[in-house]
Amino acid sequence: MARKKQFEKPLHGDKESVRFATPEPIARYRAQRLKCGTLADISCGIGGQTVFFAQQCEFVYAVEIDPKKIEYAKKNCEMYGLDNVKFICGDALDPKVIEQIPAVDVVFSDPFRPAEEDKRQVSSLEPGIPNVLSAYGEKTKNFAFEAPPQMPPERIPFDCEKEYISLDGQLNRLTLYFGDLKQNERLAVALPAGEGLVSQYGPLPEIRETEKMKLFVYEPEPSVIAAELLPELIESMMQMAGPLMGAFELFRVDKKRLLITSEALIKQPMIKNHYLIQKICPFDPREINKFLKDKNIGNVVLRAGVKPEDYWEVRNEVEKGLEGNKTVHLFVKDGVAILCEVLFKV
Repeated sequence: MARKKQFEKPLHGDKESVRFATPEPIARYRAQRLKCGTLADISCGIGGQTVFFAQQCEFVYAVEIDPKKIEYAKKNCEMYGLDNVKFICGDALDPKVIEQIPAVDVVFSDPFRPAEEDKRQVSSLEPGIPNVLSAYGEKTKNFAFEAPPQMPPERIPFDCEKEYISLDGQLNRLTLYFGDLKQNERLAVALPAGEGLVSQYGPLPEIRETEKMKLFVYEPEPSVIAAELLPELIESMMQMAGPLMGAFELFRVDKKRLLITSEALIKQPMIKNHYLIQKICPFDPREINKFLKDKNIGNVVLRAGVKPEDYWEVRNEVEKGLEGNKTVHLFVKDGVAILCEVLFKV
């Protein structure tokens, strides 16, 4: 699949920095949430987030230790016609850098983190969150940090809001908010739609699990799962359906894939895909292909734990000769295929 264009204007920067720059929908969303008078952007990199802070805030202080990256950040702000940014090249924890920044409304930090870890940890971030909180504590009490979105809430040992963001149906960012910026314990956001789901303190319905698929299937936004907000999501779905429409139950496909199933059809904005069950049968690509040819299906999205070397062979077998205009997602659980037709996207 071709990668979607991240920015309206191509950013200046080396290949790796552009690749890891905050995607524009997220950068815009975060800048709107952190809109204030003055903001310090710590570890600003090539300025992918900085340009949107500068559009929303009266003045921005941008700190970056890499002189090459800060030159790219300057060019990117110039490209957007911004002149309300002061760039500071140096270590964000160096007292000489800190003294150049006055009292500000918000400090935002996007720290360096290892490209790969067996287990994502807050302690791997550099500069570390406690160090930034201490170093800039006299500048403000309002901090926002980017952190690896693979970290579950219980692995974050701070009194902060944990905001998980999915973009185009994929888990993309985690932002931690401190001070007055903290509005909830946990929050799931789905972009570009901008929908959200917040954690609740009161009693929530018990999530029931099932091994039997019902007529309709719902695939939650990955930010909902990461934020551990499935109880809140299911309660919302029950309220939308009403007491006469039956239950919403959890169906675990495998370790990676989790679905909700029900006899009730609703539209919920924090659902990534809404499906209608077409068929449940043994996972036999040829037999599945025969069935799909009679159902106006043209595209099959393989959502099974197939070995990488077998992926295209299986997919080509399943899609062979299909000419319809509908799409189905093919899940596989314990050798059983579950064919789900995409109904609509919210």
